[in-house]
Amino acid sequence: MPNILGVITARGGSKGIPHKNIKILGDKPLIVYTIKTAKLSKTITHLIVSTDDSEIAQISEEYGAEVPFLRPEELADDKAGHICVMQHAVKFMEEKLGIKFDYVVILQPTSPFRIVEDIDGTIDKLISNKADSAVSLVEWGDPHPMKAKIIEEGRVLPYGKTEPEGTRRQDLPMVYKRSGAVYAMKRSLLMNDNKLYGDYIVGHVVPEERSIDIDTPLDWFEAEYMLNKLKEKGYDF
Repeated sequence: MPNILGVITARGGSKGIPHKNIKILGDKPLIVYTIKTAKLSKTITHLIVSTDDSEIAQISEEYGAEVPFLRPEELADDKAGHICVMQHAVKFMEEKLGIKFDYVVILQPTSPFRIVEDIDGTIDKLISNKADSAVSLVEWGDPHPMKAKIIEEGRVLPYGKTEPEGTRRQDLPMVYKRSGAVYAMKRSLLMNDNKLYGDYIVGHVVPEERSIDIDTPLDWFEAEYMLNKLKEKGYDF
């Protein structure tokens, strides 16, 4: 069985929503949704929370997550990207455990409605396809990205592929975007190549009804609405 490190990344500072990662959504702090689900994974062998914030660390430990360190200061501001944060976590845990991981998984608290099948399904796609990385995807809704335009020297031009004139929306090709719920990758890609994605990326599609990446106050209101709807459908978050 491969060694797989799951890292819940939870920085303390949040400009859009203060204390976002521990703000109460429904009946518990936001980060707890991710902790609860990640602990059910059958593929993640080691799960930790990477944070710079002592209050986030305390709440995470109260709900059964391991917080083996507080991030160093240089990884605590909003300019610190996921690559350096994850490399720090991998190095720390490998030295602590005396092992070498095969795969690494990023789980962000801002996607609270993932289920364990999303995590394990994404990891299984990565391993079975021998890919560089795997991400959770959600179908891109309206407007279709082929409708996106740019203006260059006063001319309206397509941003990407040209939209066939007169094509009905339902006849446009199905496209996806990253849902934000799960990012999985080879350890070697992260540690040796300083990359999260690589050249060979596979995707695990999740439904729109559970896909949100909370960044703004409006996103938070949407998440509260989604939570109520999902509970009505029988989800246990």
